[in-house]
Amino acid sequence: MAIEAYPLTWPEGWKRTPSYRRERGSFQVSLARARDGLLSEVKRLGGRHVVISSNLALRQDGLPYAQQRAIDDHGIALYFEYKGKPMCFACDRYTRMEANMRAIELTIAALRGIERWGASDMLERAFTGFAQLEHSPTQQWWDVLGINRNATRDEIETAWRRLRSAHHPDRDGGDHDIFLTVKAAYEKAMKESTP
Repeated sequence: MAIEAYPLTWPEGWKRTPSYRRERGSFQVSLARARDGLLSEVKRLGGRHVVISSNLALRQDGLPYAQQRAIDDHGIALYFEYKGKPMCFACDRYTRMEANMRAIELTIAALRGIERWGASDMLERAFTGFAQLEHSPTQQWWDVLGINRNATRDEIETAWRRLRSAHHPDRDGGDHDIFLTVKAAYEKAMKESTP
């Protein structure tokens, strides 16, 4: 993955929480404890190549500088590889980085619970929604759909129908992951195109 830990690399296409809707949160945890807890959960899950991206400036050893200016954006984006696929979790709901890290940690812990409780196929389906591929900065919706960036809504619909038919998981030769990528590209294209 070519994701930077600093500055924050927010996943493309993910909405940001407006500043007036952010809250302090009830998580009473230090930054070091939040980071260590998050890394432990990813490790328990079997994640590899972990990058915690934030606006916290880091030393060369990867630890944050002791003295830094006040940070305006406390969002956290977690990138890692899970079973050979890139994943991303991001949170900016809280006004403290520690709280955003803790929220992601608890989310992963809950998803791990799904696997422990015997519904591992549900875990795979849940993680499909977090696949980082559809948010990759190099994977633009028009590239996925194979059309021009300035395509009309009709052209977008035509490309969607063609690719949906070709990659639908219920068809012979269909691929669930490609289908979800195409679907995400279509949805993003429709949001960005003018009616």
